[in-house]
Amino acid sequence: MNLNNRIKLSFMMFLEFFIWGAWFVTLGTFLGNNLSATGSQSASVFSTQSWGAIIAPFIIGLIADRYFNAEKILGVLHLIGAVLMYQMYNATDINVFYPYVLAYMILFMPTLALVNSVSFNQMKDPEKEFSTIRVFGTIGWIVAGLLISFYFHWDSAEGAKDGLLKNTFLMAGIASVILGLFSFALPKTPPKAVAGDKVKVSEILGLDALKLLKDKNFAIFFVSSILICIPLAFYYQNAHPFLSNVGVADPTGKMTIGQISEVLFLLLLPVFFTKFGFKKTILVGMLAWALRYALFAYGNASDLGFMLIIGIALHGVCYDFFFVSGQIYTNSIAGDKYKSSAQGLITLATYGVGMLIGFEVAGYITDTYKLADGTVNWKMVWIIPSIISLVVFLLFTVFFTDKKKEETQFTA
Repeated sequence: MNLNNRIKLSFMMFLEFFIWGAWFVTLGTFLGNNLSATGSQSASVFSTQSWGAIIAPFIIGLIADRYFNAEKILGVLHLIGAVLMYQMYNATDINVFYPYVLAYMILFMPTLALVNSVSFNQMKDPEKEFSTIRVFGTIGWIVAGLLISFYFHWDSAEGAKDGLLKNTFLMAGIASVILGLFSFALPKTPPKAVAGDKVKVSEILGLDALKLLKDKNFAIFFVSSILICIPLAFYYQNAHPFLSNVGVADPTGKMTIGQISEVLFLLLLPVFFTKFGFKKTILVGMLAWALRYALFAYGNASDLGFMLIIGIALHGVCYDFFFVSGQIYTNSIAGDKYKSSAQGLITLATYGVGMLIGFEVAGYITDTYKLADGTVNWKMVWIIPSIISLVVFLLFTVFFTDKKKEETQFTA
């Protein structure tokens, strides 16, 4: 890959995740402070990410893969997204806000696949080259959080009280315009499929890979992936409001520790995976979720503030050791025939079904433990997902068999 394309792709990744990180991290706090949303209303807003993940394969499979260049669709989606961001910026009522965020997420979620397609199309060896491009996405997310906390101070106690978090949508909208226009200068990525070919819905959604569920271990992993996304949804929906409510200064900036941790543990993952195998790696990820929420339940913003910071820093273990390990496992068990379908199926199960359930559960639990004075019993809100994570950990421990170990014991 030449230097010019490398710079373009890196900037594309930076903006893609800068846009997402610019508003999604602080969304829960914005909904409570600016729009007086209940837990169930917040759950509905966060669930738009899941609906976007469910609908995204149709946009990619029916349009991007068949008729138009990926970079052009990317540009159009982000330009429309910028208009929707401006409408979200102006919204003063949850019922007005919801249709715009739903439309936005339906358009944004496909762009996550599109930026990957544009990148892979320029790479001779994606396994070696992609990570050096993708890391700029994480940097973009981190920069967005640092700007919100340490430059604009929109998430300070005074700023949040004055409703300044609505400016995150304006910042994301401006970045969307920039990426939308810049996309037309990206390397050309023509559609891969032949226009006359028949469209298979089962292939688009990854349903062809359902045959893999005949394998007991894959079935257990599949169910575990859905279940672990329930506690994951608690983090996305409640972490920022929780940190803000308990008095943590610059919560958005501090939450970028999670993304820094993600980069570090991504580098450690191959070593851990090779030494300990898939089962132990994924169990560490599950246990990290339980530990993180226990730290949130019993920590505070003063003398036990370090517990909250450790909980945030565990994001790298939680995400990489479960989701990235899961992608590697899925790739290895699917084989060439079902490789793409299997990844699509796991994405649909996790970001689609699993998190859709998770957001609803998180909203219900938050409303259940809201006190008469409007405050929330955060201890109970975090203990419940910690217990769920621990239950999934135990189920996976008992029922999943590490095939390599099984074969070793058999041959011995």
